[in-house]
Order: sequence, then structure tokens, then C-alpha cells
Amino acid sequence: MNSLFPLLKKIQTKPGLYIGKASITELRMFIVGYRFARSEVKLPTTETESDFYKNFQPWLQMRLNVRTSNSWDKIILFSVINDQQAFEYFFQLLDEFQQRDRDRDMDPMQFDLNPELEFSCKIA
Repeated sequence: MNSLFPLLKKIQTKPGLYIGKASITELRMFIVGYRFARSEVKLPTTETESDFYKNFQPWLQMRLNVRTSNSWDKIILFSVINDQQAFEYFFQLLDEFQQRDRDRDMDPMQFDLNPELEFSCKIA
């Protein structure tokens, strides 16, 4: 397993197999343990993992308009009815967070819809 995110997809489909039950609290503990284990065996953190570890919490607080020192799992849990719904909501939020990355990384020149401008730039 090279990255956290393929593993999270597996957990999303079969949470009982990996963390016992569909629980945001159990999921966060798993992620904390995963990060610790990788550091113990000196496996480098991928760029997308680093982005998640560093930026998911602040992004989530902005997204949900919350100011708190609580961890991201507690923030999500406060916004739904129970732990299982928080688990499911996490994956929706994670998709949004990762989409933010894709939108930010897009090359604006790639979407230039004016072919004459592109042609004139090549000639000049």
C-alpha cells in the first residue's frame, strides 16, 4: 500500500474488516496509527497525505464554518446525528477536499477556449 487514500477507499466499502465498524472515531484512530506506523518504519509521506494531514482540519473548519480546537472527527460528529453518519459524511467531505486540490492544480491554459488566441500565440 503506497498511500493512505486507496486504503481509505477500502475502509469505506468494508469498515468492519479494517476498523471494526463504520465509525468516524475509529477511522481517525486508524489514520493516526497508520501515520505513526509509516513514520516508525521510515516510509516517506506522500504529497497528498501531507496535504491531508496539514490542511484537512483548517479546510473543514472553513467548510463547516466552525471555530474549535476539536479534532476533525469531532467536528464532523457534531454536525450529524451519530458516529456512523459521521463516517459516511467524512468520505463526502474528503471527496470535496480532494476536488479542491484538483481544481487548484488545473492548468488555466488547458481550458483556453479561444483557438485563435492559441494560434496567434504560436505564430508570434
